[in-house]
Amino acid sequence: MTNDTSNDQPPTDLVPAIRTIAMPADANSNGDIFGGWMMSQMDLAGGVAAVQRARGRVVTVAVEAMTFHLPVNVGDLVSCYAAVTKVGRSSMTVKIDAWVQRRIGRHMERVTSGQFTYVAVDEKGKPRAVPPEGGER
Repeated sequence: MTNDTSNDQPPTDLVPAIRTIAMPADANSNGDIFGGWMMSQMDLAGGVAAVQRARGRVVTVAVEAMTFHLPVNVGDLVSCYAAVTKVGRSSMTVKIDAWVQRRIGRHMERVTSGQFTYVAVDEKGKPRAVPPEGGER
């Protein structure tokens, strides 16, 4: 992602892997969205990027880092941006940044960042090689 160090603008070179609205059922009694809900949204977004790169099924094997920068509130539009940053034989590291557009206003704020690891698997759930980038399946 091009905006690794910037906290004021979402990446301009990527489209969100997923977008959703934080709802009351996802919040605690103070109206803050649960961290676990945010983590699951980021895992979904990372899975989108990993599936596209692996051209097939993947599983999450690790969350190597996750930082909560700002709270997410009920009604916020959450956009998760994901980019594959490293590819091994069967594993991929994906950097994920979650941004919100607050219910009122158009200003975007980065709320969460993380690094997840996915493994490409075959139809039996066994690790398989990630195909070369741009190669045929």
